[in-house]
Amino acid sequence: MMPYTIDINADVGEGVGNEPALMPYLSSCNIACGGHAGTPETMRTVVTLAKQYGVKIGAHPSFPDIENFGREPMDLSCAALFLAIKNQIESLEVILRDEQVNLNHVKPHGALYNMAAVDEKTAMVIIEVMKRFILPVKLYVPYKSIIADLAIQNNIPIVYEVFADRQYNADLTLVSRREKNALIHEPNMLVDHVYNMVVNQKVRTISGEEVPIKAETCCVHGDHPDAINLLKNLRQYLEEKGIGIL
Repeated sequence: MMPYTIDINADVGEGVGNEPALMPYLSSCNIACGGHAGTPETMRTVVTLAKQYGVKIGAHPSFPDIENFGREPMDLSCAALFLAIKNQIESLEVILRDEQVNLNHVKPHGALYNMAAVDEKTAMVIIEVMKRFILPVKLYVPYKSIIADLAIQNNIPIVYEVFADRQYNADLTLVSRREKNALIHEPNMLVDHVYNMVVNQKVRTISGEEVPIKAETCCVHGDHPDAINLLKNLRQYLEEKGIGIL
């Protein structure tokens, strides 16, 4: 058994169209299912590609806000948010049943993901949706987040997620995309960032301090302008370091 392992995921089906180039370097993917992006056609296309490359498939539900790509918080009732998330996941499940593939996980998108990390009401809505699944579907969550704690309390299996291409604040929230240094573009900086989180279980924050973190899956955003090169370089680097890709 390798001493260190990591799953590599990306958000896909979001209209970029680079999935054929991304899939060879992924071990799991998060498919947009209509909230911020995605149609039945794009979902089916990406599911087919994921099957071809043996990539685990997850649903990537969002606030129902295509106009803002799901990156702005929305003030919805718990009932409305529950239905929005449930309907998105179920729309992907229809295609997965057709393709005879299981849903591996759920990973909320954008503002929904960020709010669930710090807001108990939002997090609990996602937990209630997860309880509907009969099979053990995992939930991708940030380390030391409210949604992680609630999932553990409710016996929802979790996978701690880190972000390869994003900078962190000291409280383990992500630096806002409105800040010019929110994204990591330089390949060597990105691999060092990931290696530190996987092996040393620490992240160097935007302020320069080292904060403990746990990494079980690592995301490179599929809409990053250099996603393909970053993913290729990251996977090669990790394999050369003897880190197993799950």
